Amino acid sequence: MTQRLAGKTAFITAAGQGIGRATAIAFAAEGARVIATDINAAALASLSQEIACSTYVLDVTNAQSVRDVAERIGVLTA
Repeated sequence: MTQRLAGKTAFITAAGQGIGRATAIAFAAEGARVIATDINAAALASLSQEIACSTYVLDVTNAQSVRDVAERIGVLTA
């Protein structure tokens, strides 16, 4: 890979399966720091065994869940 995302941060929702998972894997392969979120903790655990990433259980339809994860992560840069 070209590492074209080295030094960048990718915050990916629905990263446990399907397009979200494929995106997380592709971004990590290109050197991005991946923050992967999903409502499915088991899917996130599987992903974190496959790639280096930070994982957070997140229900994007729940405002408090979004606030909680945002507070834990803090300000995102690059």
